[in-house]
Amino acid sequence: MSKTITLNVNGKDHSVDVEQDSMLLYALRDNLKLHGPKFGCGLSECGACTIILDGTATHSCITPAVAAVGRKITTLEGLGTIENPGRLQQAFIDEQAVQCGYCINGMIMTAQAFLDKHPKPSRDEIKQAMNGNLCRCGTHMRIVRAIERAAGEGAKA
Repeated sequence: MSKTITLNVNGKDHSVDVEQDSMLLYALRDNLKLHGPKFGCGLSECGACTIILDGTATHSCITPAVAAVGRKITTLEGLGTIENPGRLQQAFIDEQAVQCGYCINGMIMTAQAFLDKHPKPSRDEIKQAMNGNLCRCGTHMRIVRAIERAAGEGAKA
């Protein structure tokens, strides 16, 4: 049986109809037509579905949509636009950190939540923070450089 819930996504409230056991990923993609978070493994192992929930990087593929009611959800779309990318998004562009692009939502969202709490991290801290995200294309070093670039530009945000 479906129920209507209100989700605060990227600073705006949205009413969505979801099944009681529906995961947040599906509410974001299917109901709100947001395409940043991706379905990867469905088991919280790859990170492609990562969103920021109340300041914490969270895998939306295992988070029930009803658990996000009353909380602040940020998706990739909430960080910037094609015309005006956010600082971290621009750093990924500048470092050419994207190959196929499937993992990048998770990489950027995990990195954003990390940088929000650790604005001047070391390279080792960045690598540790990104440990739960998988990239099959092997652009890990470019991803690390992009995060370092964004951290170095922190005062310009």
